Amino acid sequence: MKIAVFLGGISTERNVSLASGKSVLFALQNLGHNVIAIDPAFGKNQKKNLIDEIPENISQFSFDINESKKFSPSSYHETIFSNLLYDIDLVFLTLHGKYGEDGTIQTLLELREKKFTGSNSFSSALAMDKHISKILFQKENILTPNWIQLEKNKNQNLENIKFPIVVKPNDGGSTIGMSIVKEENQLQNAIDLAFVHSNKILLEEYIEGQELTVSILENSPLPIIEIKPKKNFYDYTRKYTKGETEYICPAKIDNDLTQKIQLAALNAFNGLNCKTFARVDFRLRNDEKFFCLEVNTLPGMTSTSLVPKAAKSIGIDFESLCQKIIELSL
Repeated sequence: MKIAVFLGGISTERNVSLASGKSVLFALQNLGHNVIAIDPAFGKNQKKNLIDEIPENISQFSFDINESKKFSPSSYHETIFSNLLYDIDLVFLTLHGKYGEDGTIQTLLELREKKFTGSNSFSSALAMDKHISKILFQKENILTPNWIQLEKNKNQNLENIKFPIVVKPNDGGSTIGMSIVKEENQLQNAIDLAFVHSNKILLEEYIEGQELTVSILENSPLPIIEIKPKKNFYDYTRKYTKGETEYICPAKIDNDLTQKIQLAALNAFNGLNCKTFARVDFRLRNDEKFFCLEVNTLPGMTSTSLVPKAAKSIGIDFESLCQKIIELSL
């Protein structure tokens, strides 16, 4: 089968996507597929040695918001409607963030009538919009932290804010632009930082407790992973630097609570009409109440990523996981 791995892109998560794509590309080659790498940032004029330039360790990447500004969104249209996809049987998406995970690339592929991995354009857009997805969680009777949405250049009422509070872009990922604010004098700086990455941001209730994530594959929840960063919170550095975070899989919580959280994850997945696979993030309080934060429709596929860890815990190695995603997508 001829498969195009889409990686890179022009979002602030470009570097993570490059690492995900490289891992998937090698796995698909080992499986015997005919694989090419396509970076929609370059349009029809693809970079010949792109894969060779990607470091093995994602922690070698330095995050630079100006990186994504070097490219144009029009390159996505050019990529899809050029001859690059002429004889491609499937597009394996490893794009993250804006234009890659928000329904944009999915819409273009649907118009081109090309099969691709992951959820369709509508579900991708819903999941990427944290404000909308949290409203839908509530409709499904899934607890989610209280929040307010702010829009850039609009007057906002910030009275009666309770601290600590999480400030984050409404449509971003990898905790880029996210802050945990403990005191009022830190709030404005956190708001300004989040607005660098999005025109809409969330001020979300901070839930003290354990950080958990549930991967969904073939409409079934995988074992829960507890995420324990060694310092600070689970930020960009802690996510992508080996040794900075401890992962416990399966999480050390009782069976009854495990099943309840897995069911909530599946309900969130289905409530957004997601397909194939995804990852659902939670916070678990000491009183055993758990709160859904978001659904990631194109979760990371690097060596430190969570979906591969959860799959491995039940005997599904990385190559088998990639093959399973292909089969479900077709």
